[in-house]
Amino acid sequence: MADKKIRLGGMALQNGVLVHGPSAWAVAVRTDEGELKVVSGVKRVRGAQVTNPLIRGPARLADGFLLLPRIKRACPEVRFAFERPVVGFALVLSAAAAKVLRSSPRLGPAAKELLSGGISLLPATLALRGSELAAYHGAEHISIGTYEHGEARGKEHERCGSHLIGPLLVTSAAGAALAARA
Repeated sequence: MADKKIRLGGMALQNGVLVHGPSAWAVAVRTDEGELKVVSGVKRVRGAQVTNPLIRGPARLADGFLLLPRIKRACPEVRFAFERPVVGFALVLSAAAAKVLRSSPRLGPAAKELLSGGISLLPATLALRGSELAAYHGAEHISIGTYEHGEARGKEHERCGSHLIGPLLVTSAAGAALAARA
């Protein structure tokens, strides 16, 4: 029988790593007392089972977002990046700034998209700055990459969502400019 690998996703936590597959999830966190705590569970919402191309992406996003409160209930020691006050404040601030930019009559559609997309990176930038999150992000890449490739891997992972930021900003700006002209 061939050893078929399950495609995994993950997220760095302030104090550990979350890894999830099509039907289950697991977290490994370092508690305030220095102990390692591992908790896992079965997913109730399974976005990976959706095959319709129009709803597959939103279903997988819902899968991930609906999982977070469940993980927090199962493992209260989990600390998400957005729980830090500076990151929460940056989320609100960047959303307000993006709203102002998008309603500006002085900017073209492409500029609105590029600037508001750029400002929306502020929370993630602050989350990674000066915290353990960056180290756990690397640990997440190493663990998933090593599993998927069957050999020790470095901290870069070819499917990291961070790789999508540039292309997403450019295509969003181009799409907005085209839509405005249509």
